[in-house]
Amino acid sequence: MIEFRNVSKIYGNNHIALSNISLSIKKGEFVFLVGPSGAGKTTFIKLLLKEIEPTSGQIIVNGVDITQLKRRKVPFYRRNIGVVFQDFRLLSDKTVYENIAFAMEIANASSKDIKRKVPQLLSLVGLLNKEKFYPHQLSGGEQQRVAIARALANNPSLIICDEPTGNLDPENSWAIMELLNEINKSGTTIVMATHAKDIVDAMRKRVVALEKGVIIRDEQRGVYGYDD
Repeated sequence: MIEFRNVSKIYGNNHIALSNISLSIKKGEFVFLVGPSGAGKTTFIKLLLKEIEPTSGQIIVNGVDITQLKRRKVPFYRRNIGVVFQDFRLLSDKTVYENIAFAMEIANASSKDIKRKVPQLLSLVGLLNKEKFYPHQLSGGEQQRVAIARALANNPSLIICDEPTGNLDPENSWAIMELLNEINKSGTTIVMATHAKDIVDAMRKRVVALEKGVIIRDEQRGVYGYDD
């Protein structure tokens, strides 16, 4: 599913963000990416999304070496990835329904498919009665649920979560994690960067720990392992 082969990323100021890391993630895995600020988590995610290029090494996703992917093919590659951010990134001038529909429109989905799929996704995340609401009318937990529905809109094989519970209270955080866990059980691969020690320790999924750009720990049913 995902393979990093001797990947390094050095930024222009000679800052080594990742140093010769190799990692394989199988289809259907749920992987927590942990480590202190500056460990390389954000760089890892940006490389997966092909927002930046590695200084050296190969990144294989679904059998494709994305380091060799031509620029015109990047939008098609990204359609197979759902992304959930800490700050939700919903379009404020669009309703809940329209936010999800817009993601499908960009992927050239038909209006028939959109009308069928959006209610299904809203039902999945428990917001079917909020389809006409705007983001500012929703709680943080509800906004994140919309973001997850949007991430699922184009049937991605991979969902990348960047601190998805960072702006949520404990109750909403756990609700979001239960939802992500159910999505993972359906076969979707999830890679989640987080500082949420309690969540990582309780869920006992695979944990990949980064520190100063290198992988210092890779454990099945792992724990967070940091004091921050």
